[in-house]
This record gives sequence, C-alpha cells and structure tokens, in this order.
Amino acid sequence: MTFIMRVFAVSALAALPSGVFAQDVVLTVTHGGEVTEFDMPALEAMEAQEFETTTIWTEGLQTFTGVSLAALLDDFGVTEGAIKATAINDYAVEIPVDDAIEGGPIIAYRLNGDPMSVRDKGPLWVVYPYDSDKAYQTEIIYSRSIWQLDRIDVIE
Repeated sequence: MTFIMRVFAVSALAALPSGVFAQDVVLTVTHGGEVTEFDMPALEAMEAQEFETTTIWTEGLQTFTGVSLAALLDDFGVTEGAIKATAINDYAVEIPVDDAIEGGPIIAYRLNGDPMSVRDKGPLWVVYPYDSDKAYQTEIIYSRSIWQLDRIDVIE
C-alpha cells in the first residue's frame, strides 16, 4: 500500500506534545483533484531525513527531522511545476518543484528530536539545509521556509 492510498495511519489516541492528537490530520495534499490527508504517524512512517543547520529564526545549530519534500512529491508523481504551501494562518508561498531535490528541503516534524508545537513553528515546517549551500541563504529561500504548514496544493 502506498502512502497516497493511505488516508490515516492506525494510531494511538495519546496527545503529542504539540497539542495535536496522533490521529489528527496535520497535512492535506491536493493533486489532480484528489485530496490526501496525513496524520503524524503516516508522515513518520515515511523514510525520515535529518540534517543539522542554523536558521535565521533560531539560535545555534539545530537538528531537523522530517520527510524529504522530494520523496513526498515523488509519491504523488510530481516532477515539474510548483506547489502552493499554506500555513495554519493562511500564509501561502509558492515553491518550485525544482527545489525538491535529494539533500534539499524537508517537511520537518521534529526539532532537536522533539515534536514542534504550533507556538514553536510546528507541527510542520519546510526547512532547507541552509548551511549546506550559500544558495539556500537568500530571501527567496527564507520566504519558502513556511512554518505551521498544513496544506500543499500541486500546481501544474
């Protein structure tokens, strides 16, 4: 069974530290008229990527863990175009699919090993490995680093 076909993972009813229940939808992806909803266990069941980087919003080196944007889009067969990433507060940004490369941005669900609360930019945050390449240290990339992400719409 692919993750696209999976709407909700079987999960415990325990609340996560972020105040989000494990079975709650944390990410909705719309592609080609189809809507796929992910709860936290479904995202965590995907292959995790992790990197350390500094950010302009945090102090010192931070460790981010999450789903590679490239892997998520690959599961949907998306190879070109852009996505519209939208936050809980309806802030939205367009991210070109070309950004979704191996070793590129992730949809982080953990910061330094801990789930992120809404207050701390969670539960999901698009994070680039800023320290790995000067090209990731631009205003354009910073604007694409959307926190409190809850929706992705594929633009074709």
